[in-house]
Amino acid sequence: MALILSVLGRIDIVQLQGWLQSAGVWAPLLYILLYTIATVFILPSTPLNLLGGALFGPWLGTLWTSVAAMIAAIATFAFTRTIGRKAIARKLSGRWQTLDVEIRRGGLFYMIAIRLVPFMPYGLLNFAAGLTSVSYRDYLLGTLLGTTPGILPYVLLGSSGLRAVRTGDLLPLVGALALTGILIGGSTWYRRRRSSRAASPPPDAPSKRLDPQDR
Repeated sequence: MALILSVLGRIDIVQLQGWLQSAGVWAPLLYILLYTIATVFILPSTPLNLLGGALFGPWLGTLWTSVAAMIAAIATFAFTRTIGRKAIARKLSGRWQTLDVEIRRGGLFYMIAIRLVPFMPYGLLNFAAGLTSVSYRDYLLGTLLGTTPGILPYVLLGSSGLRAVRTGDLLPLVGALALTGILIGGSTWYRRRRSSRAASPPPDAPSKRLDPQDR
């Protein structure tokens, strides 16, 4: 909490409000463009999620951040599936095969779950998914259903953290931190559960020997 307040405390509220007013309808478009470019270049998305909440508030911040994340996800996935496949395969050699195995097992539900994993490089996952066997439908639907819930806690942190700096009201920030903790705990539980299932030996196959009485 102290780190979030320290970062957000450096934001000039008056300057932000002036920037938003001067940008007008272009403010969301500029933010979406910045977010998309950063995601394509695999830069950390968490600071941008916090910024979205600080700039636009919890609900519009979630909307614009989700739109930007979806645009970046579609663009990078399409690039990998077409002209960039060989180049991305060389870059991610030995790193995307495990993801492909998990996607084959879990399909759409794994795609949703992996989007909820905190601190997972969003842009890197987009490129890696393009190398796997996931279908366009499962990729798009899984990304759509998993991206917004994964983004929401950090947008709320950005919005509530800025409010805490301005007014001293810590209750919304505590709620956002609790939501983030639930997200982290849930995704960690899911990954451990998947790992334990993958590590457990398969059940013994039934014996094909005939019973003497069946002869």
